Amino acid sequence: MSIHDGDGDESDDGEVFLEDDDIVHEIPLDEEDLPDQDEDDVDSEADDEEADDSIYAFRGHSDEIYTVACSPVDSSLVATGGKDDKGFLWKIGSAEAVLELQGHQDTVSTVAFSSDGQLLASGSFDGAVHIWDTTSGSLKCTLEGSGEGFEWLKWHPRGHLLLAGSEDANVWMWNADKSACLNTFSGHGGSVTCGDFTPDGKTICTGSDDASLRIWNPKTGESIHVVRGHPYHTDGLTCLAITADSTIAITGSKDSSVHMVNIATGRVISSLIAHSNSVECIGLSPSFPWAATGGMDQKLILWDLQRSSARCTCDHEEGVTSLAWIGATKYVASGCIDGKVRIWDSLSGDCLKTFSGHVDTVQSIAVSADGNSLVSISSDGTARVFGISEFR
Repeated sequence: MSIHDGDGDESDDGEVFLEDDDIVHEIPLDEEDLPDQDEDDVDSEADDEEADDSIYAFRGHSDEIYTVACSPVDSSLVATGGKDDKGFLWKIGSAEAVLELQGHQDTVSTVAFSSDGQLLASGSFDGAVHIWDTTSGSLKCTLEGSGEGFEWLKWHPRGHLLLAGSEDANVWMWNADKSACLNTFSGHGGSVTCGDFTPDGKTICTGSDDASLRIWNPKTGESIHVVRGHPYHTDGLTCLAITADSTIAITGSKDSSVHMVNIATGRVISSLIAHSNSVECIGLSPSFPWAATGGMDQKLILWDLQRSSARCTCDHEEGVTSLAWIGATKYVASGCIDGKVRIWDSLSGDCLKTFSGHVDTVQSIAVSADGNSLVSISSDGTARVFGISEFR
């Protein structure tokens, strides 16, 4: 077929010239309809977003998951609770061995295994705590407070006494075997956001939105010490950890500070100042006199408690929501708003591994009893299990 020029003569050089009269119909094109010039790069980024390093994903929840706990005796057993008003007891790698913790009427905000692994407690914003037999899967009893929601649950280190912090500004303690309330600890001026028994079981420490730490006698319910004001926190407490010798409580706050308190005297003995935003989590190394703290300033900071100084800072792309030491090793794991879980060497401060899989904030993490698995929960509604045996 020959192509004619505007004068009607055939063109011999192969070039094509269009005149206005040659245009039959003009079709407008939207630039958005055209393929991007860097389409290969976009495909590569999509592949990265879809990367999943988990060895198992639990998908029983239909909304955000807020709390996770690993059994201290059965390395495959995990409990989770979330915004869908549901809790689950499930086994890593088994889609069938799932027990729904039925009966809650509001967000399941906290779950905790007893130290012997025989009992599981699930607490909710509905103001009830359910106690489950982990062997039979049956509901053992229901414990109630004032009707206000529960923020956290902690078991006594050597028995079936359960401690709970409530939005009603009280701390509740029950004997789960007898389904009996033993004491109510009153004195805080705001929601009780964190707390625990000391490892020797003789004392209770609790922190509140009222920016105070209270130290209690669990037998009498008496407040032994109240720590508040300068040089302590100026905003609500968010997290708390107690040293293995039961002598020091370390607390973090919305005000970005971390303080060490002598439990016997109630005095602040040191202040760990390095964060620039809310401190969200604290964890103590079982093997070294070190602590790790994570905050909304995108930092995980490793501290030498003997020197009250920062050893190293581990930078993240977004805020750090949770952390967990991997057994008695030198490794510590962090969960982040960017959906990633990272493993750090506490000696060097180096990031050794980054686990992908979640597509939203990692809310909390927990390590299995044998140290082979790390379980993370997310706002994306999934719990994911990552293999960490190489860090044992």
